[in-house]
Amino acid sequence: MKPAAPSASFSGPFALGTLSAPDQELFPGLVVPEGNVLNLRTALDEPTLTTRGIFERWEETLPRLHALAAGTTGDWRSLDGLHVHAPVEPRQVFQSGANYRQHVIDLEVAHRSPDDPRTVEEARAEIAEIMDRRAEEDLPYVFIGLPSAITGPYDDVVLPAWAEKPDWELELAAVIGRPAYRVSVEEALEHVAGYTIANDLTDRATVFRRDMPAIGTDWLRSKNARGFTPLGPWIVPTESIADPGDLRVTLKLNGETMQDESTKDMIFGIARLVSYASRTARLLPGDLVLTGSPAGNGMHWGRLLRDGDVMDASITGLGAQRTRCVGEDA
Repeated sequence: MKPAAPSASFSGPFALGTLSAPDQELFPGLVVPEGNVLNLRTALDEPTLTTRGIFERWEETLPRLHALAAGTTGDWRSLDGLHVHAPVEPRQVFQSGANYRQHVIDLEVAHRSPDDPRTVEEARAEIAEIMDRRAEEDLPYVFIGLPSAITGPYDDVVLPAWAEKPDWELELAAVIGRPAYRVSVEEALEHVAGYTIANDLTDRATVFRRDMPAIGTDWLRSKNARGFTPLGPWIVPTESIADPGDLRVTLKLNGETMQDESTKDMIFGIARLVSYASRTARLLPGDLVLTGSPAGNGMHWGRLLRDGDVMDASITGLGAQRTRCVGEDA
């Protein structure tokens, strides 16, 4: 597969990314819709600046980014020929599970016991009622991912030889811009600097421990293989996304649409997820809060990832990523 050319398709006047030229070190870039990028280490006169460092001083730096994007001076260059890396290196990754209503219903129906006396329609109706009640009365389900699983938006994804059922899970990711600890739902979005795209791959065969069923889920093995979280290409500031609760999440496998759902289907919105995670952990600038994946995963289609597959993923206003699967044995 020919590597995808970087595209500056996103909402708003600018976005942030991490890029590199051939044989040169990575740099934080200010990207504009015309397809040009400005090296922020040079523009802000900070030789060691990283994208995460920008979020550590987000409120102070944001006006300067607007001025740079609107200006006509500076050492702008085309995205052509640049390598686009994951846009930020977080210290913590918070992942939400079972957060799309239709997706949870599909999974529950697919995993019914063979002796379940209910019809498919009866099962769907009962599970839907539970999901609606959960949204009103329950808490989000959030667990921890590893930053080492993150890879770039156009990089190959190596499928480990031990992964029997690798699956895709396209997700909206919120990027933290201010430390958040025990923040209320009403305050939570004030701590979000921007949004990006994450494909949170999962090996379905290792989600549940076969040797120790009482322990339950094994997120380390099932979700955190190296490269299992393609991220980016860009981080788009919150002010450029009118309603993160109404974005289209679309994933195509080899050109065929598999996921195509609105973030309206989330059971718990971004504010509730951020607030909930902050009750236990202190969220730091640059951290990611993944918001769950909609219906249309490989388990639903009975078609899991294999060597040579190409995933094209997009979310409204955030751009698109393209990744090829490469079997480790291949």
